[in-house]
Amino acid sequence: MPHLGATALCIDAATRALKDAAITKDQVDGLVTCNSFAEPYMYHAEAIAEYLQIFPRYCVTANAGGGTTFSSIQHAATAIATGVCETVLLCMADSLRTGLSREQAKKMQSSTGHPEFETPYGATVPAYYALIARAHMDAYGTTAEQFAAVAVSGRQHAARNPAAQMRELISVEDVLNSRMIADPLHLLDCSLVSDGGAAIVMTSAQRASDFPHDPVYILGAGEGHCHEHISQAKSLTTSAAVESGRRAYRMAGLGPEDIDVAQLYDCFTPVVLIELEDLGFCPKGEAGAFVASGGTAPGGVLPVNTHGGMLSHCHPGNPGAMFSLTEAVAQLRRAAGDRQVEDAQIALVHGQGGIMSSHATLILARESGT
Repeated sequence: MPHLGATALCIDAATRALKDAAITKDQVDGLVTCNSFAEPYMYHAEAIAEYLQIFPRYCVTANAGGGTTFSSIQHAATAIATGVCETVLLCMADSLRTGLSREQAKKMQSSTGHPEFETPYGATVPAYYALIARAHMDAYGTTAEQFAAVAVSGRQHAARNPAAQMRELISVEDVLNSRMIADPLHLLDCSLVSDGGAAIVMTSAQRASDFPHDPVYILGAGEGHCHEHISQAKSLTTSAAVESGRRAYRMAGLGPEDIDVAQLYDCFTPVVLIELEDLGFCPKGEAGAFVASGGTAPGGVLPVNTHGGMLSHCHPGNPGAMFSLTEAVAQLRRAAGDRQVEDAQIALVHGQGGIMSSHATLILARESGT
């Protein structure tokens, strides 16, 4: 909806979520949002509450980059479990495609770097991720073709999703022949730039039966934080997803072998390989071959990013991971249509913010596990 700005997208997503849950705004006593680059507010959650005319007792503007969605859910779940509130609305949106000028977009990209050790050298976000890609290639022999396979797999899923921004199938050759952005990353190795918003309603497991749809339960959650700036990272090939995944698995009492479908943060293709390895789905250095063999594609051993991910569905910035969450819910509700993973019972969703900096993992299920 290009006629809607970031705030309007956030409000639209929120009202749709409330309608889907069959509740009124007066039943919401918790609100979590993420600030927008295109239309920022000093107090974003309070501003959205004002627009919606809700008066929550739990009101938070969260920001952990792309990991914001899943770290926010862990915090909201804690608030519900401790009785701070009962029903939390999480809504996030931005309009990076139409809401920013070219100069504003460039400023946003360059703001990620350390002002002394990174920014003076002119690198922007794709270049930082290119460092990670090259390190993985040097350490494990990963190839550009294997990175490209991540984009191909995501597009195969997107082709089944009528809401995906890019649905035309692509090949490894298409990825390698697309314009070079930051060696070794080509244009199709990079996520989209989009407008978009999404929202969910959270409540306690005890109240889940009060709602019209099959509930989806949070079995496990974990975070991991290793650095802010890439020049300070202890490793370019192993991330704090190791810690966030381990904590989520331990809380859920499950392991990687129990996951039926995964939604992984795919701002750039090498990120997916590192996440697959750090979350225990592949031994270190073997994710490239796993993806190239079709392991993450439709019908694969572990379908990944079944909505198309940020590479093919959409990526409106920090709220982008919200679509991984709504897709996981659709899969577990058996509501994903042509892209439905057969008998999906347990899903893992993972987000990361900064330059592989802040990681958050959730394990979701159709059954409560109690």
